[in-house]
Amino acid sequence: MARVSFLGLGVMGFPMAGHLAAKGHEVTVWNRTASKATAWAEKHGGRAAPTAREAAMGAEFVMACVGNDDDLRAVCTGPDGAFAGMEAGAIFVDHTTVSAAVTRELAGIAQSAGLGFVDAPVSGGQAGAENGQLSVMCGGAAEDYARAEPVIAAYAKICKLMGPSGAGQLTKMCNQIAIAGLVQGLSESLHFAEKAGLSISEVVEVISQGAAGSWQMQNRYKTIEENRFDFGFAVDWMRKDLGICLSTADENGASLPVTALVDQFYKEVQHMGGGRWDTSSLIARLRR
Repeated sequence: MARVSFLGLGVMGFPMAGHLAAKGHEVTVWNRTASKATAWAEKHGGRAAPTAREAAMGAEFVMACVGNDDDLRAVCTGPDGAFAGMEAGAIFVDHTTVSAAVTRELAGIAQSAGLGFVDAPVSGGQAGAENGQLSVMCGGAAEDYARAEPVIAAYAKICKLMGPSGAGQLTKMCNQIAIAGLVQGLSESLHFAEKAGLSISEVVEVISQGAAGSWQMQNRYKTIEENRFDFGFAVDWMRKDLGICLSTADENGASLPVTALVDQFYKEVQHMGGGRWDTSSLIARLRR
């Protein structure tokens, strides 16, 4: 069992840190809103620390799941950042979805301080975090990954090293690109079914067993039918991720016309007041 610190206790981080404690790891947590860290410690029996630096002191592994590039940089660096409290040889594991650029920047700083760094964004949403069934895509040095993987396994369905620093984030971009087009296609399909006077449940029962079937269809068709969008990953976060995808595509020359279009559709959902709705809410703009 390892001494582990977990930074960031949102809808993903709170249950992920809980799985670490349940597996017997010695867990210290930190959150920008201190009351969440206190609540976590009361529930799981770990310790809450007042700063990221103090949470990281003595930890063999420091895991983070925060908001964006700026949040991650703030959590890692500065006098109260995690890097200031970590001991040489400790490994920082970042579960945030951020740009590959900030990943490489922070990995370089970590290396200069004698620390390991693994970028390890996750897919599976809130349900995957709560059930310990996340897909974890990693980048970094093979030896750092080999040490971190048994700890990540506490909440992973699959965990795989994709390449050097940044490769995990690039793989997560592939994930978000695939989801964007898929959810738009599902939204149009179910909207068409409604307009055609068909039963959504009966349509999904049939087409989900063929080539059109997907996780999104199986897990979201009912809530889409009922116009309920308070499940899983928020539109605001999806737009943040798609912005990273589109910016990276500008750099590497990839063509992402559907992703760019769906990003604008999500922008429309935001303007409808749906920034905190989950990503299946794309159908809401078709129903207007």
